[in-house]
Amino acid sequence: MTMPLGIGIIGCGRVMVGPYMALIDRMRCKDDVAVEIVCDIDEHKAHEAATRFTVASVTTDASEVIESDRVEIVMILSSMNEHGPLTLAALRAGKHVLVEKPMATDLPTAREIVEFARKSPGLLIVAPHIVLSPTYRAIHEHIRAGDIGPVYSARARYGWSGPDWGEWFYRPGGGAMFDLGVYNVTALTGLMGPVKRVAALVGTAIRERPVNGRIVKVETDDNAHILLDFGNSVFAVVTTGFTMQKYRSPAIEIYGGAGTVQMLGDDWNPDGYELWQNETGAWKTFIETDPTWPWTEGIRHLVECIRGGRRPLNTPEHAYHVLEIMIRAGEAARTGTTLPVESDFEPIVFPDRDDHDEAAHRVHDRSYAS
Repeated sequence: MTMPLGIGIIGCGRVMVGPYMALIDRMRCKDDVAVEIVCDIDEHKAHEAATRFTVASVTTDASEVIESDRVEIVMILSSMNEHGPLTLAALRAGKHVLVEKPMATDLPTAREIVEFARKSPGLLIVAPHIVLSPTYRAIHEHIRAGDIGPVYSARARYGWSGPDWGEWFYRPGGGAMFDLGVYNVTALTGLMGPVKRVAALVGTAIRERPVNGRIVKVETDDNAHILLDFGNSVFAVVTTGFTMQKYRSPAIEIYGGAGTVQMLGDDWNPDGYELWQNETGAWKTFIETDPTWPWTEGIRHLVECIRGGRRPLNTPEHAYHVLEIMIRAGEAARTGTTLPVESDFEPIVFPDRDDHDEAAHRVHDRSYAS
């Protein structure tokens, strides 16, 4: 029998309670993992999580998680400014690490993480985990197969009205780009490759927000339009912010010389996709093959990679590139300039499909006026 991998969780807030907790529970039932220790600066939240996982070890000190001999995987689900230092500490301790997005809130720390991850015995997986969804993979395959011809342009969006908990969302190191735009930038770069330069309009549209029953001053971005230049006159735009009430447009649209592919739903919660090919002259609607796919899938993927001795599909280099794009976007907006993006990453290479994955090819024809 394979022994379960020991997990230590840092951060027991809303990201852990519900989304990650549900998936971890399923993995515990299969003896894939065992939660050994939980940590939160709010002792009450830590004890609630410990009760839920029936864990005896509870702490408010993250170093106890990182240094624990029982912990093989450190999950960092804390507020954003803490991601970088905690990730570095866990990698230095030889642990496998899952860190929520972004991996850090500044480029020097993120660069150090990437460099250390290359030589660390532990694997590093960085959220968001959207490239792991069956729908994302299917769209990726259509593009790589040339089903819409050469890609020339793209559009992505994700936003909502904003959280009314956690003041850190509205403090330096938080903001809509790091919390929301990161999904779209990850999705587009995974489909289209590295960005060469960036321009943007980024600002604070709503100066004060109600958080935890009181009004707080917003000190970071809550509204952004980011223009991405992939080179060779191939462009994309990301629209994001804590400024959107509702929308019904596709999450992602990729425009090629021979067709269009667009993701329905959000990229973290896809609802299938649609494909237009000029030679067919009709939309094909691909139904969602896994409606219960969780955006927390990274933890299961990490365990599979540890067991199989493989590198995760969502790499630290890709996460660094995404972070650089967002930071440069903020700088470009403040200066009214277009800025180069210096980092790069290797294209995502998905393993061959197995028979189970062939369900992702199910399709319904649906004709529209051309």
